[in-house]
Amino acid sequence: MSGPALRVLLADDHPVYRLGLRALLDSVDGVEVVGEAADGLEAVAAAAALKPDVVVMDLRMPRLDGIGATERIVTADPDAAVLLLTYTDEDEPVIAALQRGARGYVLKEAGQEAIVRAIRDVASGEMIFGASIARRVGAFLTALGPRSPRPFPDLSGREFEILELMAQGLNNQLIAQKLGVGDKRVRNCVTQIYNKLRVQDRGQAIIRAREAGLGRDGSTG
Repeated sequence: MSGPALRVLLADDHPVYRLGLRALLDSVDGVEVVGEAADGLEAVAAAAALKPDVVVMDLRMPRLDGIGATERIVTADPDAAVLLLTYTDEDEPVIAALQRGARGYVLKEAGQEAIVRAIRDVASGEMIFGASIARRVGAFLTALGPRSPRPFPDLSGREFEILELMAQGLNNQLIAQKLGVGDKRVRNCVTQIYNKLRVQDRGQAIIRAREAGLGRDGSTG
């Protein structure tokens, strides 16, 4: 595989599960496990020291849970990609993790291919959910109060289009192809969107967009 390997930090307090996940990722071309952590505080320290591309984080760990660890990691590095990997599929932890900057949430019972794909996708800036979780997150966000016909009036027309496509799950390259513009134009617009929405990263921008009703039906309003 060309290019540098995708560097992954594993954080899980169950050594047997962590060992199995490491064995899985060690067998995948282009993925390198650069470190492990057994609790949330270790995960925060390791993320700061190792600067991994993706932190795969258990939700429930001693000393500091995955939600708290995610918040600290993303606060220190807004570009950090955190994928929560857990047995629970309750709504509240999902929303709490997203609000604190997690880019995805996958059940531990998901297949190996799905886990590897989720790791790669969050590394590229996507938001990842299991099907059942995605339905409940969508229902939760839909219920968050009234929406204006044209949210985010500070955004230009092009920026609004791009935010809508981000909310639909498209990455920058696909957005550029769909709109017939250059990748650099899309990147610049995404930066302006972050500034105008006062968010730190793509995940938070998508949450804001979906709260406002964007991204569910494929239309741009």
